Parts: sequence; C-alpha cells; structure tokens
Amino acid sequence: MRWVRDNTDKIGDLLVSHLWLSVVPIVLGFAIALPIGWFASRHPRLKGVLLTFAGVLYTIPSLAFFLILPSIIGTGFLSPLNVVVALTVYAVAIMVRSATDAFESVSPAVLDAATATGFAPAGRAFLVELPLAGPVLVAGLRVVAVSTVSLVSVGALTGVSNLGSLFTEGYRTDNDAEILTGVVGIVAIALLLDALIVVAGRVLLPWNRGPRSSVRSPVSPMMSFAQHLRGGRA
Repeated sequence: MRWVRDNTDKIGDLLVSHLWLSVVPIVLGFAIALPIGWFASRHPRLKGVLLTFAGVLYTIPSLAFFLILPSIIGTGFLSPLNVVVALTVYAVAIMVRSATDAFESVSPAVLDAATATGFAPAGRAFLVELPLAGPVLVAGLRVVAVSTVSLVSVGALTGVSNLGSLFTEGYRTDNDAEILTGVVGIVAIALLLDALIVVAGRVLLPWNRGPRSSVRSPVSPMMSFAQHLRGGRA
C-alpha cells in the first residue's frame, strides 16, 4: 500500500516503541510474580488472599489506570513509564496464578527425594522446583505476552507513542490503511514474542522435550530432568 511505503520510518519507530513497551513489563512481571507464586504454593492459607488480590488488580480498567498513575508515582502525564508500570502490574496479576499452579504441579514425592539427596531449601527451589515448573510457567508467560502486547495500544490514548497511535490517527483521518497497519504490526509483535518464548522454553527445558505421543506419562518430564541433572553433576 502506498501509505505504508510513504511512512516506513514512522511505522518503524512505532514498532520499536511498541516492542519496548511490551517486553519490559513482560520481563518485570515474570520476575516479580515468580517468587510470589512460589510463596503462595507453599503457604495455602495465604494463597487465596494473594490470588484474590491479583485478580482485583487485573480488573482495574487500563485507561483509568494509565490516567491516575502519574499522580501516584510522580511521573509526567505523557511519560512512557506510566504504561510500563501499569502493564507490569497487569502482568504480575496474570502470572501470579500461573506461577502458583506451576509450582503446585511439582510432585511432592520429587521434592522429598530432592531433600533426601541433600538439596538445601534454596537449592531445591532453584534446581528442582523451578525447572520442573518450567512448562507451566512458559504457558503462563505466553498468555502474559499476548495480553501485554495488546494492552500497550491503549497507551496511545494517553499520548504515549506506539502502534496504537495508528488507530487514533487513522480514525481521525479516516485512513483504513493506517488502522490496518497498526493491527498487523501488533499481531506480528505478539506472534514474534510468543515464538521467542516457545523457543526459549525448548532451549532452557531440554528435559521436557521428547517424542510426541497421544498418551504421555506426567512422570516422564521429571525422569528426564533427573537424568539431565545427574548428567550435569557428573
């Protein structure tokens, strides 16, 4: 389309901005939610409170959140930091439940075996629980990534430049090509990040790979991980 050819620089800048505003909250949200999810899985009495609080956070309307954040954190109204902080909160709200489910999916028998073989609590958490919880964590992170990429576009309504700006400008000028370009760009970023997360999961969790079959024992990834861990210690 002619409009795309004439505005490649503008589209490129908005793509980079949208990608940056997406990746930072995804990474921060994952890093914050991980220990919270682990703590919730180990403290059933507090689990309900934590998950309920996370659910309440996610119900906050995104546009309203973007508008009130400057007065809370002391930033300028047009600061991209408002979008980053708000989307990080949403990412944590989604990822906490996934992280909790991930750590709860680890078999107690495996944890007992790890303790019996001499793992300290911290070592067991990082070297046993985290790797075995990896597949569920990856699945949760993929949901967070897609949700975050989509929500970034709302930031355009507060004046923060990203691909959502093509929606507002296209609507104002009645330019369907501009709107369509924004849609395609956002979908492309979502697919790219999803693919990168899947590849990273396969690289970082080699014990979870194996021949596909219609019926696969849930113990098999644990056995593969145990063999991988023993091989790494040898």
